[in-house]
Amino acid sequence: MKVAERVAIVTGGGGGIGGALASALARAGAKVVVADLDAEAASAVADQVNTEHPGSAVGSGGDVADTETIRELIALAEREFGPVDFYFANAGITGAPGLPGEADWDLAIDVNLRSHIRAAQLLIPDWVRRGEGYFVSTASAAGLLTQLGGATYAVTKHAAVGFAEWLNITYGDQGVRVSCLCPMGVNTKLLYAGEQSGDPQGDLATRAVTAAGNVLEPAEVAEEVLAAIDDERFLILPHPAVLEMYRHKAADYDRWLRGMRRYQRGLVNP
Repeated sequence: MKVAERVAIVTGGGGGIGGALASALARAGAKVVVADLDAEAASAVADQVNTEHPGSAVGSGGDVADTETIRELIALAEREFGPVDFYFANAGITGAPGLPGEADWDLAIDVNLRSHIRAAQLLIPDWVRRGEGYFVSTASAAGLLTQLGGATYAVTKHAAVGFAEWLNITYGDQGVRVSCLCPMGVNTKLLYAGEQSGDPQGDLATRAVTAAGNVLEPAEVAEEVLAAIDDERFLILPHPAVLEMYRHKAADYDRWLRGMRRYQRGLVNP
C-alpha cells in the first residue's frame, strides 16, 4: 500500500521514531497528524515537517492511551486532510524496572497495549467498510525475545505483537493491512531511560539492549518501516539479528533461556 496522498496519524510523534516517521511520511507524499503527550514537541515536529513540505502536517497534544483523545485525533485528521488511511501506534514507555506494583503495570499496559486496542476499535470498522486501511504497531525486539531488567516492558511488548498478529489474521482478508515494528536499540530518549532511572534493573535494561547490537538512528528505522509498508510485510526488523535470535528461541526454548540467564549474569558481573 503506497503512502503517497494518504492520511496518517503518528502517535509518540514528538521525537524519536515517531518524529522520524512523520518526516518520512511527508517526504513520501502523505499528510500527517503528529500526536504526542507533549503538545509542544508534537507541534515542533509538525512545524519542521511543514518547513520542508508545506501543508503536510499538523501537531496535537494528548494522551493517546485515552479513547477520547484518539477519537479527537481521527476527527482532526478528517478535518485537515481527509479520512485516516494509516495509524502508527508508536507511543510507548519503558515502564518501571524490575517487578513493580499495580499502578506501574496499569500504566504500561495502557500505553503499550490498550492504546493500540482502542485505536483499532475506532478505525477498523470504517476500514473494513472502505476495504482498506493500515495499522502499524511499534512493539520491540523485546516483544519477540524479552527485556532484561523490565517485566512491564517485556510483557506489554509481547502483548502488542500478539494483538498485531490477531488484527492481521482477522481483518487481512478484508483489506486491512497490519505491520509490527520490532527494533532493538534505537537512539531515542526511551533507550536511555533505564540508565537514567538510577535503578539497577533499569540500568540493566539499557545495557542489555545497547550491548546486543548496533544502535540505529530513528531515520534509519523510519525508512525501513516505509519499505515494509510498500511490501505489506508484517514483521519489520531493522536489526536483522533479531530474526536469527527469534529462530534460536523457537528451536530450543530451554537452551535460549539458559543463554539469556548467562547473558544477564555477564552484564551484572562483568
